[in-house]
Amino acid sequence: MKRALVLGASPNPDRYSYLALNLLLDHHFHVQGIGRQAFKHRDMIFVESPTEIDVPIDLITLYLSKDIQPKYYDFIISLKPKLVIFNPGTENPLLQQLLSAQNISWEEACTLVLLNSNQLRIQ
Repeated sequence: MKRALVLGASPNPDRYSYLALNLLLDHHFHVQGIGRQAFKHRDMIFVESPTEIDVPIDLITLYLSKDIQPKYYDFIISLKPKLVIFNPGTENPLLQQLLSAQNISWEEACTLVLLNSNQLRIQ
């Protein structure tokens, strides 16, 4: 089973990160999330702190603005995910450069579109 981390997870059903949580679960991913607040969803607990994440992680999908991402750079790189997705509005050339330097694949795409069109490929 592939393991995904939603960085910027929200319990608000109107947020794209919430939709991504559900769609990842529907596609049989083991999903974890980090958000502004801890919450329970579909018998899973989503947390506020990176220290509470189980590893390994295959996929990180970002729902954090470029301004908020720097405090997570080391954490993201330490997980050594196979793929990081920069959803619309989260594009960050500096983080992309850091990921490339560590041989971590990334792409600017919409997680929802990738899943709904069966285009999500994790090596």
